[in-house]
Amino acid sequence: MSQTRIKKDDEVLVISGKDKGKRGSVIKVLKTENRVMVTGVNMVTRHVKAQPGIAQTGLVQGEAAISLSNVMLIDPETGAAGRTGQKVLEDGTKVRVVKSGKRS
Repeated sequence: MSQTRIKKDDEVLVISGKDKGKRGSVIKVLKTENRVMVTGVNMVTRHVKAQPGIAQTGLVQGEAAISLSNVMLIDPETGAAGRTGQKVLEDGTKVRVVKSGKRS
């Protein structure tokens, strides 16, 4: 399996779907399904039945996973979204870099 380009706590921009243009932080990365969960994006309403030990019941809103291909990483330095790549430093370590994109 290849290395994930998007990681937990990364800031991302949604580039397609009903939430296009929204920005959020990655909550969870589902590597096997190539999906991510982003705060405030793809909100769904679930019916939760009352059970002992569960605090919130009734209609509960939460985030659902979206496809990894529908998000772009936002460069923390410039604030612009772009594709990700890898750069090898002089000491041999690899780091992720954001290639400049046209979307913002």
